[in-house]
Amino acid sequence: MFLVLAALFGLLSVMLGAFAAHGLKARLPASALSAFETGVQYQMYHALALLAVVALLRWFGPTLSLLTAGWTFVLGVLLFSGSLYGLALGGPRWLGPVTPLGGLCFMVGWVLLLAVGIRALKT
Repeated sequence: MFLVLAALFGLLSVMLGAFAAHGLKARLPASALSAFETGVQYQMYHALALLAVVALLRWFGPTLSLLTAGWTFVLGVLLFSGSLYGLALGGPRWLGPVTPLGGLCFMVGWVLLLAVGIRALKT
């Protein structure tokens, strides 16, 4: 599932980045375009992080830390990038507080990967 989601997030990141560069550049204020582009960047970063999770799952097996890291990256993309896309395109203001929740999900995922790495050093 993580491989499929990583590929989907990566594909959508490229498509949304092109859409921003060619379709939104003349239509959005610079601050909204910048927010949209930040969403695209973090979506791609975490598509790649999901690929790392896939590789680590094959190496270490399905540990709770790795599975949770993968799902927090997925949730982070949906909350962080999704809310930035919505806000940039004029969505409701309640999306503003959603963005940091997505960022928190990203941080939790990276902390879990750090824990996996530290455990691997000890073995």
